[in-house]
Amino acid sequence: MNILATDKRAQILNCLVEGCSMRSTTRLTGAAKKTVERMLISAGNACADYMDKTMRNLPCKVLQVDELWTFTLCKQANVPERLKGEHGIGDTWTWIALDSATKLIPCFHVGKRDATDAYQFITDLAGRLASRVQLTSDGHTAYVQAVEDAFGSEIDYAQLIKLYGKEQGPPTEVRYSPPVCIGARKKRISGNPERDLVSTSHIERQNLTVRMGNRRFTRLTNAFSKKLENHKHQAAIHFMHYNFCRIHQTLRVTPAMESGLTDHVWTLEEIVGLID
Repeated sequence: MNILATDKRAQILNCLVEGCSMRSTTRLTGAAKKTVERMLISAGNACADYMDKTMRNLPCKVLQVDELWTFTLCKQANVPERLKGEHGIGDTWTWIALDSATKLIPCFHVGKRDATDAYQFITDLAGRLASRVQLTSDGHTAYVQAVEDAFGSEIDYAQLIKLYGKEQGPPTEVRYSPPVCIGARKKRISGNPERDLVSTSHIERQNLTVRMGNRRFTRLTNAFSKKLENHKHQAAIHFMHYNFCRIHQTLRVTPAMESGLTDHVWTLEEIVGLID
């Protein structure tokens, strides 16, 4: 089997992390669509494996978590009768954890927005931390039991519950505009969380970074994943690039460097090396 040169594979990877679709990547690089798809799968697996092994014993102190919506194949309301109940079709949620200080993403989880996926996500997060942390989430009720099961009493956990006003304006504008936030309430769930640190601002800004940099999360377009597996691969590549290759504008280093996981800015060729 022919194996592409490292620089060619890095070129394909560069297109994928810059938000290009698989078809636009084939046009820009001259590679076949099947080649791009194989690169997506192999790089996604390599990135997921590397982060799983590296993101351990992390010295995080203040964490924020949130869930990011998209859909796979079609929106939940449009799932055909013959496909209802099938795994990986319809609404798809990416659960993301963010270290407020280093901007590191220690873990993510792709699934549904239910108690089972909340437990898997929070349990995975708990296994990567070196010490007690302060955690903030939104008001999603599934977090409460998941955090208790994963951390017990060894956490300072609070929820930031946003309060929204009534929808105003013409129906077309209301449909595509977020509701107006008129306030927020900080609710202590367990431990002794520092009130000034109860916030979800950083993780919500991270959600924007994901949507801007990952084509499969772009709203109001036909950019979406047809397969859940490919969606997971693309998410792994995105977060690997974000953690190790992309210099944060505020930190002036990558999140992985700020966290002490590496001493240099990674290149795409190094990520390609993980595949080999």
